[in-house]
Amino acid sequence: MSRKPLDPALRATFDEVKSIYAELEKRPLERDCQMRTQCCHFRLTGKTPFLTLGEAMFAAQGVRASGRKQLKSHPEGACPLLGKDGRCTIYAHRPFGCRTHFCQPAGGMYPRKHIADLIHRLEALDEKLGGDGSRELEPAVADALKTH
Repeated sequence: MSRKPLDPALRATFDEVKSIYAELEKRPLERDCQMRTQCCHFRLTGKTPFLTLGEAMFAAQGVRASGRKQLKSHPEGACPLLGKDGRCTIYAHRPFGCRTHFCQPAGGMYPRKHIADLIHRLEALDEKLGGDGSRELEPAVADALKTH
């Protein structure tokens, strides 16, 4: 069974998001993410990642690739993208906020001066796509699953 090729506009959106994420990976800030997932327990941390439309669309692609068609809220207020094993089911598609670690054990939050240009690129893509700015992870990805 072959997959339908991506629409060129959607491919361009994903390419831009991946380019931003790849640039982030090149930044010389020491990180030690061991995928412990404490930062994914939003109710406990009091912090929830916010996504632009391009990020939400890219995360939705990861959700679909994991075999799901919709999100299911986590009963304990954790990220709805965590699998039964407690790990991120879309790790390669995880949002910028998850990549810039507000997780203290992984090294804490990236200083804004190190990532402001990348945030501006995500915001410019959001504007190009007709987004309304950053939104909380769960509703942003849920809506992207429905509409993109």
